[in-house]
Amino acid sequence: MIAMRLVTAAFAAFVALPLLWLVYAAFIPAEALVRANLATFGFSLENFAALRGTGLWRAMAVSFSATGLAVAGQLAFGLGAAYAIRNGLRLLALVMLLLALPSELLLVPLYRQLQTMALIDTLGALVVPFLASPLVVFLLLQGLRRVPWEVIEAARLDGAGEVAIVRRVVAPILRPELTASAVLAFAAHWNLVLYPRIMTSESLWTVQAFLTELLRTRAFEWGLLGAAALVASLPLIVLYLFFEKRIIEVFESGFRS
Repeated sequence: MIAMRLVTAAFAAFVALPLLWLVYAAFIPAEALVRANLATFGFSLENFAALRGTGLWRAMAVSFSATGLAVAGQLAFGLGAAYAIRNGLRLLALVMLLLALPSELLLVPLYRQLQTMALIDTLGALVVPFLASPLVVFLLLQGLRRVPWEVIEAARLDGAGEVAIVRRVVAPILRPELTASAVLAFAAHWNLVLYPRIMTSESLWTVQAFLTELLRTRAFEWGLLGAAALVASLPLIVLYLFFEKRIIEVFESGFRS
């Protein structure tokens, strides 16, 4: 038992090293980083002040807008699709196939489709193709399997329609799965890099696409890069800190069912 705890602690420390270096580089004065002395400590906000003219905040706004709309669409579509599959619609095999399909394979046909729809270089290009997520459908379907179907039948006997059942019965029961799905969908969309660079111009790049360009153009400004990466990571860090237990519980219940 002690050996397992030591191994776990060593692994956690190894995983935490990049994050610790990120915080160190973001707050230490630039001249201290140039000296490359890890024993040097200091606290400065100059790296964050230097981000003002880089375009990071515009990229953050684009990411929040696109990610928020995409997550809302994925939850709405996923809830309806999971309910339909649980209700007898034979689409589970298709969902599993799409879940296993690498998204990079779809870039070329998707570009042609968005071009036909006049969505290239618009916010819609960052939202419309992501309104449905096989992962969200799968997670919500796993949650629906633990719901006694007698509850649904009782709601139907009371005269509730299918939309009302989904909104008033299914959605409240699946609140843990909806929360976990929202966090995972947010993280997946927030971390898009290649897709925004292909489908949009620089004015609509998401924050991760912007970071790759900042790394290319200012590769030796470690403090600036550390501050930018820390700002871009904060939304995900906060989400996982708040909802970590909920995500673990959802996955554990999915494996048990």
